[in-house]
Amino acid sequence: MSIMSNRIYQVDAFCKDLFSGNPAAVCPLEYWLEDQTMKNIAAENNLAETTFYVKEKDGFRIRWFTPEMEVDLCGHATLAAAHVLFSHEGFSGNTILFASRSGELKVSKKGDHLVLDFPVDHFKQVEITAAMHQWFSTTPIEAYKGRSDYMLVFRSEEEVAGLRADLAVLGRLTDCRGVIITAKGENVDFVSRFFAPQIGIAEDQVTGSAHTTLTPYWSQRLYQNEFEAIQLSPRKGYLHCRYAGERIEISGLAKTYLIGEIFLK
Repeated sequence: MSIMSNRIYQVDAFCKDLFSGNPAAVCPLEYWLEDQTMKNIAAENNLAETTFYVKEKDGFRIRWFTPEMEVDLCGHATLAAAHVLFSHEGFSGNTILFASRSGELKVSKKGDHLVLDFPVDHFKQVEITAAMHQWFSTTPIEAYKGRSDYMLVFRSEEEVAGLRADLAVLGRLTDCRGVIITAKGENVDFVSRFFAPQIGIAEDQVTGSAHTTLTPYWSQRLYQNEFEAIQLSPRKGYLHCRYAGERIEISGLAKTYLIGEIFLK
């Protein structure tokens, strides 16, 4: 029986140094595997996201999987895929175009940083319900609902850093991908955390896509368009964000941790 193998990379995205940021697995493909096979690979990797891409005429098509399901958008795994293309897979241009379930995505090189160009999220303010009081150990002061996530605003960075999430309660939510929590930062413009146990991610280390909601919100509050942000997960994530109307630019560093081979038969 012939053995089918495939390259795999593990990359720390939105990091400061290795072992910070959010680790993502990246699998370059010559053709699409069966969906169940990609789901199995993601579950076996047991990282927040595993991303797959296939070369197309003008760029690449990209897909993202958590250990439990395919998702519509993932920032850190897109950054990781671009890093693999620029650093290991011979891509010679300065801007990579990814086709995805969330439309066209661009990633460009800017010095040592990679810059994601993502569509802005449109969100609306919602009532702080009695149910929301059960989500975390501290009560938010504002609540919003975007295309995929809830976003709760708290009084201080200290509150965001110290609160505890009731993962069992959050895991029963059915009308969102996850919950962003945020506050004005002490040494950066804003901080955040992200919880999505309902899709297999208890607390995400860095959530690039959440910053398509966070950036326009903080632009309205701070009256500026460029921001330094930290995601206050155990590994911490470091992001520079720019609000550009219908697009959000999110930039950060990526570092390769592992290059390997997976065997599928």
